[in-house]
Amino acid sequence: MHLNMKKESRTMSLEIRAESPADALAVEQLTIAAFENAPHTNGAEHFIVDALRRAGQLSISLVAQDEDEIVGHIALSPVSISDGATGWYGLGPISAAPGLRAT
Repeated sequence: MHLNMKKESRTMSLEIRAESPADALAVEQLTIAAFENAPHTNGAEHFIVDALRRAGQLSISLVAQDEDEIVGHIALSPVSISDGATGWYGLGPISAAPGLRAT
């Protein structure tokens, strides 16, 4: 999927695609930067994504790529529901490059 967006004075051409194994480091760096100054974080988001990836629990892991740079990431993973219901997924963390977030 391709999207066109404005970034500063140029138009971005975003490609939304499945994360590949080669993206892991870029996703980690993006996640750290995305949550660095957030008031609601303990800084563990990149560890969560990595643990889910290693456990094979990233049911959906998509990246947004602008040219050669990963500027966004979204993760969905299975969750346990207290009543035993199955088929539920948790959304997050969601990371966007700091310069691209809406304020």
